[in-house]
Amino acid sequence: MKPYQIAGIGNAIVDVITTVDDLFLDHMGIRKGIMQLIERDRAEVLYAAMNDRAEASGGAVANTLAGAGAMGLKSAFVGRVNDDALGRFYAQDAARVGTDFVNSPIAGGEAPTSRSMIFVTPDGERSMNTYLGISAELSPEDVSEEVMAASELVFLEGYLFDKDKGKQAFLKAAQACRGAGGRAGIALSDPFCVDRHRADFRQLVAQEMDYVIGNEQEWVSLYQANDLDDALAQAARDCDLVVCTRSGDPVWIIDKGTRVEIPVAATVPVDATGAGDQFAAGFLYGLATGRDMATAGRMGVIAAGEVIGHIGARPKSDLQAMFRAAGLN
Repeated sequence: MKPYQIAGIGNAIVDVITTVDDLFLDHMGIRKGIMQLIERDRAEVLYAAMNDRAEASGGAVANTLAGAGAMGLKSAFVGRVNDDALGRFYAQDAARVGTDFVNSPIAGGEAPTSRSMIFVTPDGERSMNTYLGISAELSPEDVSEEVMAASELVFLEGYLFDKDKGKQAFLKAAQACRGAGGRAGIALSDPFCVDRHRADFRQLVAQEMDYVIGNEQEWVSLYQANDLDDALAQAARDCDLVVCTRSGDPVWIIDKGTRVEIPVAATVPVDATGAGDQFAAGFLYGLATGRDMATAGRMGVIAAGEVIGHIGARPKSDLQAMFRAAGLN
């Protein structure tokens, strides 16, 4: 067995959470219930305005690795943080949840550690203001070929595809992992990111990826398809393992041309943040432990269902116990 069952590359973002009322949102000019990207000056203003801050390491792939680690996988995370208070916190918090944070905080980094200021109102809405900071500068120099080769699975975050050096880092990681007999995959992350880099995403999926996870909008955007069936038919020709989440509808998994449908129970989320991240955690846990696609998909659905039942993007329940209760031993 390799030292790591899964390694991930993604944005290393500290989630900074506080509770406020609607008047505060109006006063600070925060748009309710959405995620906005903000610049450094705005980030500093909002951070200073937060009372009773709670901090947690975050970012989409980092959340997936935390979930996979909670299920028992040995994981490593490649991300970029500054050697400032939030960066040191991030590295320590990753270790606390059992993820090896491969890269040390960077002394004198070119930007502060990335953070997402999350304002929770009494109705449960989360208004997110994200400063990408230093994490968006991840480059091939941040990627250890040794770590990637030592991992059975590598999981990449589509958001980092916005910069050429991020694309180069992904290629380096995927080739090192696959060259050592592992499997590499990506979360498409965002339909607008897919729109901006469609040709490069298509090439990556077809040439470098063993599995790809996306939602309906992302797949349709990637292939500029008329409908989801058309998009997934094209995807299945490019990649052996294609996964499509569908916002409460059954998940579709296409494995070497064979489609498996995973039912999803209707539920009203307390907080939908992290649903996709934890679906990926459960699915990749199943993949790493040799389960069939139906079982891996059910594990993903259970993990996603757990995380939307509470505030926060990471699991709070014993997922192994939930798997056993569902007969997934």
